[in-house]
Amino acid sequence: MSVCYETQFRVDSRDVDLFNQCRPSALLGILQEAATQAALELGVSGPEIRRKYNCLWMVTRSWVELDGPIRWNDLLDVKTWHRGASGVSSYRDFDLFREGKPIGQGTTVWVMADVDSRKLFRMKDLAEFRGTDGGERNKSVKLRRIPMPEVFDRRTRRDLRYSDTDINGHVNNVHYADFACDSLHLEELGKGKFVRSLQIGYVNECRAGEAIWVDTAARGDELLARGEGEDGVERFEFALNLADL
Repeated sequence: MSVCYETQFRVDSRDVDLFNQCRPSALLGILQEAATQAALELGVSGPEIRRKYNCLWMVTRSWVELDGPIRWNDLLDVKTWHRGASGVSSYRDFDLFREGKPIGQGTTVWVMADVDSRKLFRMKDLAEFRGTDGGERNKSVKLRRIPMPEVFDRRTRRDLRYSDTDINGHVNNVHYADFACDSLHLEELGKGKFVRSLQIGYVNECRAGEAIWVDTAARGDELLARGEGEDGVERFEFALNLADL
């Protein structure tokens, strides 16, 4: 059985930047909420998998591609489905529409981790996923590590606070996009542009009270960022492409 979950989101004033475009973090938040609602529909929401399996959901990779800018008050129709379970991870795909026309697509990779040990749960053992993937809708996009340069142009320190955290006790995945975009100074680079695509890899958890260093660089039209803890351990990787309006 193919299962596709459909929902709507209105882009509000909290979601847009100084260019009246939906911020990357807000866009990722829309995908995250659509995935959360779909999981609730399947009986694998956060509270349910904690009760059944003592696990929590964690995003390990996110990718979004847009055909044009998304602006304040846009009403987005979001369709989402999972591709089934393989090993310890599961892909979830998204299609985005505005006024009935395609405006973008996305893919996220999810894992289930034990609440206490963070040991990963084997997805093939998740009975609720059996027979509920997207079938012919499944995308072929595969998300892999983002190649990072050996030398970066700039390094910025970021202190992590209460407002960065979520129900799982760590920094929420959408905030990493803010860390990267702030360090890349998108308020300058984004003039006359829109975000054509972005990808984030979440390498290690961050928590309130910690600090990270965000290294940034440009490679052709691609803007890159890497987060590193004060212990020298990599926390995230980020790539963004801008296009002319």
